[in-house]
Amino acid sequence: MYPHHGAGKVVKKEMKEILGERREYLTIKILHNDMTVMVPSENAGKAGLRRVIGEEDVARVISVLRADVSQMPKNWNRRFKYNRDKIKTGDVFEIAEVVRNLAIREADKGLSTGEKQMYTRAKKILASELMYALDMEEGEAEEHIDKLIEEANAERNGAAAAAK
Repeated sequence: MYPHHGAGKVVKKEMKEILGERREYLTIKILHNDMTVMVPSENAGKAGLRRVIGEEDVARVISVLRADVSQMPKNWNRRFKYNRDKIKTGDVFEIAEVVRNLAIREADKGLSTGEKQMYTRAKKILASELMYALDMEEGEAEEHIDKLIEEANAERNGAAAAAK
């Protein structure tokens, strides 16, 4: 899992000389956007590379996606920075929270163009990880995310209507 781009496969591990320095590099193919990234092996941790989540963490991601919206700044540019910083962490639970919050906000009030792009990107990153974790195609993973959020919204709206 590469934090800024999503899940991929290590396709090569090789020694390369770049700028006069010989190091071992990992070549990672990010599948959802057909990108290839090279990372020095020794910097893999610093770059935020990690293994794709397992079954337990998938269950936690699903519960994050189904939870209520969390507190976000009301001002759109503060909210944008807040969400961007969460995505930058590469933490799957933070990304799931951004996806959920933006999906709920889009359904309630709509999103600015920048937030729509952020939502699409965050959802792609999350779907790319779930695709590997749940052994699905990318489109299936995105549909799965949408379905979880829609079901949770319907439950919330049903509970709100029943409380009136």
